[in-house]
Amino acid sequence: MSLKIRNEHYAEKVRASFAAQAMMATAGARLSDVTPGSCVITAPILEGVTQQHGFGHAGLTFALGDSAAGYAALSVMRADQEVLTTEMKINLIAPAQGDQLKAVGRVVRAGQRLCVVQADVFAISGSTETLIAILQGTMIPVEAA
Repeated sequence: MSLKIRNEHYAEKVRASFAAQAMMATAGARLSDVTPGSCVITAPILEGVTQQHGFGHAGLTFALGDSAAGYAALSVMRADQEVLTTEMKINLIAPAQGDQLKAVGRVVRAGQRLCVVQADVFAISGSTETLIAILQGTMIPVEAA
């Protein structure tokens, strides 16, 4: 699928927005890659974001997937637009165990009013990546502040 690039400075816009996100900073997340319609975010599984069994908390998994999908959407918006999540569904399919998580977000369809997105979240342990969650949702373009 070919996505229309509506802002030639999309990467700078995504990186600046990511840098302003306190939630991602708190989680130790990094924006690893951004291309038109795609975004990759990684974060360590820190002790402060685990649940009672020692796995990465589903809240971290969701936050990373939502952000990766949202930034994928932002990468195809006009320069005068931002995006907000209007709904997001998650399927947790394996425990978040390992050293870090990687969320790969992508645009399924970017319309004028809605942008349908998906994200896959992987747990990484050494060189092994395990798919742990699949997210699908909808972003809405809003005027930039």
